[in-house]
Amino acid sequence: MGNIIREYRTVKEISGPLMLVDDVEGVTYGELAEIKMEDGSIRRGRVLEVHGKKAMVQVFEGTRGLSPQDVRVKFLAKGMELGMSIDMLGRVFDGSGRPMDDGPAIIPEKYLNVNGNQINPYARDYPNEFIQTGISTIDLLNTLVRGQKLPLFSGSGLPHSRIAAQIARQATVLKTGEKFAVVFAAMGITFEEAEFFIADFRKTGAIERSVLFINLADDPPIERLTLPRMALTTAEFLAFEKDMHVLVILTDITNYCEALREISAARKEVPGRRGYPGYLYTDLSTIYERAGRIKGKKGSITQIPVLTMPEDDKTHPIPDLTGYITEGQIIILRPLHTQGIYPPVDVLPSLSRLKDKGIGVGKTREDHSDVMNQLYAAYAQGKNARELAVILGESALTEEDVLFVKFSDAFEDRFVRQGEYENRTIEESLRIGWELLGMLPPNLLKRVRDEFIERYYPKSS
Repeated sequence: MGNIIREYRTVKEISGPLMLVDDVEGVTYGELAEIKMEDGSIRRGRVLEVHGKKAMVQVFEGTRGLSPQDVRVKFLAKGMELGMSIDMLGRVFDGSGRPMDDGPAIIPEKYLNVNGNQINPYARDYPNEFIQTGISTIDLLNTLVRGQKLPLFSGSGLPHSRIAAQIARQATVLKTGEKFAVVFAAMGITFEEAEFFIADFRKTGAIERSVLFINLADDPPIERLTLPRMALTTAEFLAFEKDMHVLVILTDITNYCEALREISAARKEVPGRRGYPGYLYTDLSTIYERAGRIKGKKGSITQIPVLTMPEDDKTHPIPDLTGYITEGQIIILRPLHTQGIYPPVDVLPSLSRLKDKGIGVGKTREDHSDVMNQLYAAYAQGKNARELAVILGESALTEEDVLFVKFSDAFEDRFVRQGEYENRTIEESLRIGWELLGMLPPNLLKRVRDEFIERYYPKSS
């Protein structure tokens, strides 16, 4: 490599998690560094910025207890890498990629840079295979397609962790029946949440096909920035070198963005909207765009990022920018949760932009599209009629309106509501959909073709 690895004692300043090193030579952006303290212990860091002979180093374990005159910095002339092996399946790692489950050390087949390589747009293959999550509101109405990125927009205190764990347990590619490998990346979560995920994965056996990366709320925020990249590098290895279908669940993206804001403030950068750095969009895209399929490769990466919207505000910069980069969103609604409905998915504003590519003959069933459109339309009409009744009183409703109000109540109770361990096939979801449409006379089903009404409309006994 030609780089001489030197040790520097020229730390000029320490601010927050950052350290400014002077008089450096041959140091490059993204290079790893070792920070050696007086007592011989070592912390790790990464070069964030190089300007002339000055290098800005981000210290992973934080700078608490360090003083500029007592530390020595060694630049390692390589970027951050993670050792890869198929044996990572079934294991739990911390935010630095070290095993935290008392298992043996991983013997790597190869080392990969955690920043990955961008997928050439020309080499991308179009997502078009249905993924069954076992959750009706996703499978029937907001279909997830292999290679898609479909975020879950939630709020604090809502059961997004349970929904994410349920998807991780249940996801399968229907056409082939192949199981997914799941890469689960948790950033800034509480110890209780971490215990819930690990225990749930172990209890249900999902751990056998999963790799978990966990960064707790009291771990260094810097780890939150590297953890999703480690998870995605692992996913790329399993997908494109081991031909596996990989589902990547990232929770919580909001904690990732908070860590980014913290580092940006320490670097004294000019803040953008709500204090987040101006490059938040670009930074998020380097995570989300690592999903997809590549022509000629069997494997794929499908992403479900989970984010809690501050104050349930979907115009907040994090959900706003996420919506631009990803292909839709599943919105979790607080009023449904307070009614005791699980999963509290708000069907009407939720959207999967690629759903049409993964449904229909040979993928799900020929009536899928019509049933989906009719359920949406009837539910929306029922919600509107219910709001009208609140303002004008129930006497203002027509017979048809009353019918749609009953439909929307039954829809929330029987279709949206399902058990946390209830894994519905797409046929079951369609059956429930048709049972609900059976509450309406056939002449009101304007979005379903006559042939499907004849075949599937419930016959009254």
